[in-house]
Amino acid sequence: MATSIELRNEITMVELSRHNSREDCWVAVHSKVWDVTEFLDEHPGGPAIILQCAGTNATDAFEEVHAPGILEENLPLEKFRGILEEASSDVPPKGTVREARNKNEALSTDKAAEIPALNTLISAADFEKVASRELSPKTWAFYSSAATDLITHHQNKALLRRIMLQPRILRDVKKVDLSRKILGLPSAAPFFISPAAMAKLAHPDGELALARAAASEGIIQCVSNNASYPLNHIVESGDPNQPFFLQLYVNSERHKTADLLNKARKLGIKAIFVTVDAPVPGKREADERIAAEAVQSAISGSVSANDKKGGGLGRLMAQYIDKSLTWSDLAWIKQTSGLPIVLKGVQTVADAKMALEYDVDGIFLSNHGGRSLDTSQPAILNLVELRMKCPEVFSKMEVYVDGGFERGSDIIKAIALGATAVGVGRPYLYSLVYGREGAEHLTSILKDEVEVSMRLCGITSLDQATPDLLNTSDVDSLVRQDNKFPQIPPRYVRAKL
Repeated sequence: MATSIELRNEITMVELSRHNSREDCWVAVHSKVWDVTEFLDEHPGGPAIILQCAGTNATDAFEEVHAPGILEENLPLEKFRGILEEASSDVPPKGTVREARNKNEALSTDKAAEIPALNTLISAADFEKVASRELSPKTWAFYSSAATDLITHHQNKALLRRIMLQPRILRDVKKVDLSRKILGLPSAAPFFISPAAMAKLAHPDGELALARAAASEGIIQCVSNNASYPLNHIVESGDPNQPFFLQLYVNSERHKTADLLNKARKLGIKAIFVTVDAPVPGKREADERIAAEAVQSAISGSVSANDKKGGGLGRLMAQYIDKSLTWSDLAWIKQTSGLPIVLKGVQTVADAKMALEYDVDGIFLSNHGGRSLDTSQPAILNLVELRMKCPEVFSKMEVYVDGGFERGSDIIKAIALGATAVGVGRPYLYSLVYGREGAEHLTSILKDEVEVSMRLCGITSLDQATPDLLNTSDVDSLVRQDNKFPQIPPRYVRAKL
């Protein structure tokens, strides 16, 4: 991969235009000329897209699809041919650039005037309302959609609200500590940024903005395997000692996963969150109904494009996922990465017990925000069931949960049930309508709600949050009873007379 690029020969537009075939294909991006001939057949979107730009300055087409730096990330340095010498006809007249910039700034100001001032947003739900209006229809469908009839998606939030708090009174709550250790790493709050794909669809800075917000607010970001930006760009955009987790979809081409895990270790990633509940993506109909734009992940390389089933970004970008992943593969992931392993997508007590047997470092109770298997149990119900039936899990590994968490009071409920921390996903994508400042403001809102809830519950430390604070009777009856259905006896074949 390209690591450093020195200025080389200047290449004219005439010279560039000569390399315009499948056998000899050059393109210019941001004034850098690359020989992509050998990359054509490896391009996840197919060679035709590149060949349309062969021998030309492809910067505009490139920026519509890719994150900055992806060529340097994927091409060896020897494929760099030089710096493009723009022809005089390509150089705008003096003052044109300034005029265009001033016009764009005016348009941006007009658009900003239409968006509510950030300080008027006082809840996570407020960010969702703004995002529903400001994001493109396709981006909104990709972020907000869930599987088929949205049952699990809606129940994630609904069941959280059915668990009641029982506060204690007359306690000294002047000083409150909402800090938490997550896999031994300090966090200023008991929640982290859950992995969510393609944040650049909401804001040009995408995951970079989330990383900077996480750094300033002292929380941890779990980077999606389908992030918009290369992993090293995301890590480098934060503070030097800032901790990151990486969410992993195991690639059917295992060597690519091995390369990613090695890169993650070298970059200082602190843990790998292996997604285990989505060997295939769920059917997200709102996402499928709107035609896909050409979008590529900088980390996984997956590309969206329409097909006969629709234009679902989630489905189209998940073609590389290994459908044969089993428990026995976890040892390989842990050995290859040399990092703590968390299973993301555990939804049963039986699998939580299996995770203990396979010596993982944590489990993440998650149903993919209702985006995978519809009518699967709400995340909070999985946490209640695990706490009831297998409390020993919580003392032997860390347990996280996400799905529908938008209030600090709901985060306290999860902590009281034994969760180490809570993942927050969609709200952070919605906050990116305002960029880094939006993500910081959302974090501040959630922190404040957690702190207020702690004081009102009569606790000053998260360690004091126990099931004694909760009344779960409204959902207890939903916890599955063991052996409810008797075993069906074997069918006997009657002898023929």
